[in-house]
Amino acid sequence: MSIAYHIVTVLAALWVGFSAVSLLRKAAFVAEPLVEYGVPESWWTWLGLAKLAGAAGLLAGLFYPPLGVAAAVGIVLYFSGAVITIVRAKSWGHVPFPMLYMIPVIVAMGLEYAA
Repeated sequence: MSIAYHIVTVLAALWVGFSAVSLLRKAAFVAEPLVEYGVPESWWTWLGLAKLAGAAGLLAGLFYPPLGVAAAVGIVLYFSGAVITIVRAKSWGHVPFPMLYMIPVIVAMGLEYAA
């Protein structure tokens, strides 16, 4: 496996982990849009834990690749759902934000299989 794969995977995991912690701490830049999109507050903890599990899975995937792939698929599905939620709420200007978390995960998986 390449050094680039390891670096991008660790950075992607940290980035998704940051997103998870921001949601779990109910940071204003995360909480306010979720209210705007109509996401029930009772879901926030579960959504944050799902992101945290995905980030941990990416890191674990450095040692057991099938787990990393499963985590990456889960993260991509999670943030795809976020894009759908944003589109349904007609908050077009917010569509790029979940993609900022999803794209590094996709790149990491591409690097794993390119090597």
